[in-house]
Amino acid sequence: MSDNEPAVLVTGASTGLGQASALRLAAAGFTVYAGVRSQANGARLAAESRNIRPVLLDVTSNESIRLAGKLVREQTGEAGLHGLVNNAGICVSAPMECVPLDELRAELEVNLIGTVAVTQEFLPLLRMRPVDGAALAGRIVNVCSGVGRVAAPFLGPYAASQFAKEGVSDALRRELAPLSVSVSVVEPGAIMTPIWDKVADTARRVLIAAPDGVANSYRQMFESFVALNEKRARDSKTKPEAVASAVGHAMTARRPRTRYRVGPDSWGATVAARMLPDRLLDAVIRRELAAAVPKRQEARR
Repeated sequence: MSDNEPAVLVTGASTGLGQASALRLAAAGFTVYAGVRSQANGARLAAESRNIRPVLLDVTSNESIRLAGKLVREQTGEAGLHGLVNNAGICVSAPMECVPLDELRAELEVNLIGTVAVTQEFLPLLRMRPVDGAALAGRIVNVCSGVGRVAAPFLGPYAASQFAKEGVSDALRRELAPLSVSVSVVEPGAIMTPIWDKVADTARRVLIAAPDGVANSYRQMFESFVALNEKRARDSKTKPEAVASAVGHAMTARRPRTRYRVGPDSWGATVAARMLPDRLLDAVIRRELAAAVPKRQEARR
């Protein structure tokens, strides 16, 4: 591995934010180990840039993580890793009363446990780079969400994973600072990516599986919420490239920021969480959700 081509690992690089980040870093001259779940996705991504090296990586599998670590160690040698981008994630949307516990476990396993497991595997490669003066040995970027600041209704499982990921990131940042490894959090707002198709599918599956009496209590509000969230993502002017730009800055800046808020709604959630009393914030969210219900009904006529 050439000193002129420092290496970075990006998890969840097949689509969306991970793909945009991998391509951005590759264009900046990094050798990018792109974590993917299938050979086909890896081949497609590698065709985009000669700097991308696909790596089969399932963040919920200890064996998959171990094998990816072995491959990267063999290929980087004494150069180690310049950076790690923990981007892999899923989103479970459901009323907390209805959410299957296996779905909740899967949410935490991917978004939280997977992040910690991958970080543990690759931290030795981040620490081994020589430090020159004020330079950093390695860098970690955890892609979280604006939902890590404000827990929206019907996003309880996702919010739980993101709140926890924020906490883990804070602890890591303070633990690793003396070892010259930086930790940054990227908090995107609503962005249209393939994750929204998966959210809608999960929402429908949860309602079908729930007892009728329970599902009917939430159905109208829940369906309106899912539609409202998808509309926000489709209408959002924030693109995956904006997240990739934040990741790129965190990987190249002399002093990377601790947090990168991407999109006006991400900034709005931060301000609301800090400034508004809980009951006022609850009322704002409730009013916004209630206003979406008649719009849905009119659209069906």
